[in-house]
Amino acid sequence: MPKPETIAVAMSGGVDSSTVAAILAHEGDAVVGLTLQLWDQTRLAGKHGIPDAPKAGRCCSLDDVYDARRVAEHLGIPYYVVNQQERFEDDVVRPFVAEYLAGRTPIPCSLCNNHIKFDQLLKTARSIGAERIATGHYAVNEYDAQRGRWILKRPADRAKDQTYFLFGLTQEQLAHTLFPLGRLTKPEVREIPR
Repeated sequence: MPKPETIAVAMSGGVDSSTVAAILAHEGDAVVGLTLQLWDQTRLAGKHGIPDAPKAGRCCSLDDVYDARRVAEHLGIPYYVVNQQERFEDDVVRPFVAEYLAGRTPIPCSLCNNHIKFDQLLKTARSIGAERIATGHYAVNEYDAQRGRWILKRPADRAKDQTYFLFGLTQEQLAHTLFPLGRLTKPEVREIPR
């Protein structure tokens, strides 16, 4: 029998990425969970009008890391946290602030996807023996043989369509990325862990 493919799953701690890890593990792939630690919300607490304690449930919180780790333990898969805080500040936060102050409306999520998540995540995945990554984004990624390129398509659940935030992904990144939730609706995804 062929050896199962190793796939690194970007785990945010939420239901979508957790379900992706469960689907791939159930299908027999060798799954490794990776969380990119992007922001330490406590470092600015109490300064510049920021509350002493960050609100729970915010993007990139330490609680998300703990949730992802619990899911990985439950699934019995290896799990790693990759610190990308400095790169996140340099490649996402500083450009966002500069653009905002210049009167433009930047999209920090697409910058993060292009320069951190899909770039750094793929590099990290390869360093641990995985050639592909999977995320909980709602999008469809298909190879079009006639065009000779990967095509990013809208998902089954149009209300959850995240292709807008993925528009900057390169052909190299798309060629090594899976979006297992692209053909599912959010209610279907919520049923899988139940």
